Formats: sequence, C-alpha cells, structure tokens
Amino acid sequence: MRTTIAAVVLVALATWPTGAQAPAPPHEGVVTAADFAAIVAKQPKDRNGNQTFLQLAPYNVNMEHRVNVPQNASIHDKDAELFYVVDGGGTIVTGGTLKNPTRNGDNSTGPGIDGGTAKKIAKGDFILVPEGTPHWFSTIDGTLTLMSLHLPRTK
Repeated sequence: MRTTIAAVVLVALATWPTGAQAPAPPHEGVVTAADFAAIVAKQPKDRNGNQTFLQLAPYNVNMEHRVNVPQNASIHDKDAELFYVVDGGGTIVTGGTLKNPTRNGDNSTGPGIDGGTAKKIAKGDFILVPEGTPHWFSTIDGTLTLMSLHLPRTK
C-alpha cells in the first residue's frame, strides 16, 4: 500500500506541468516503503507536526500529524490539496464559508467553517480539495496522520 502511495505521488509530480526544470528532490525522487515508515514513525504522538519529505519545485509532499486539539480551517487560492490518510481518522468539512478569515499571502485561515459538507475519513482514504475551497479537519478521532501535496496551477 505504501509503495502504491509513493508511486501515485511520484507520477503526479512527474506528470504535472511545471514549465521549468527543477532541482532533483530529496531521495532522488524516491521514498521507499522503509523510508516512508520511518517518516511516519518520527511524527510526534502528543502534538501536531509537519515534515516535508519530497520536494520538486513548486511541489512539496508533506507528512502531517494532528492530535485532537482545535484545528484551523484553510483556503488555498492557487493550490488544490491532495490528502492521503496514512493512519487514524476524523471528519473533514469542505465548502461553506471560512469563519473570521485571516489572510496570509494566497492562503486564508480561520477557526472553522460555517456550512460546508462533513465527511468521515479513515486510514486509506484520499481527499482532493479544489483550490479556493474552504477545508477543515473539524474532529480528529485520537490522532490523524496525513500525507499532503499542494498542486499549484501553472497556467
């Protein structure tokens, strides 16, 4: 399963148009199942954590670990975001309106979302959030470990 995930990420990175040559990513573009397991194992168990483990400008593949504490909602104006649930579960809310938004460049954050659609997520699920769409992990069932990849528009 982990090898399949790595292959999906690498195909996405290799086929997404960038218009320019980028430097080689860490691990020469390959993260083995053992590498991936080690990255997951290094995530903090008692707090939120985030680690970039592959880079190929303008893409970053991150490992995110979240615990059951209040989370901010986000909007990315220029990036879609792909999540893969490595472990754990919770609820993601997409759509609706960001509460009390704070702007940070091309992104906005806020303490939650009014409206939107809630969906339970669990280990093995993929979530693709289109650019400009509010999204929020409203509940975390214990812990949630995610792989995330921002997919910027290149038009």
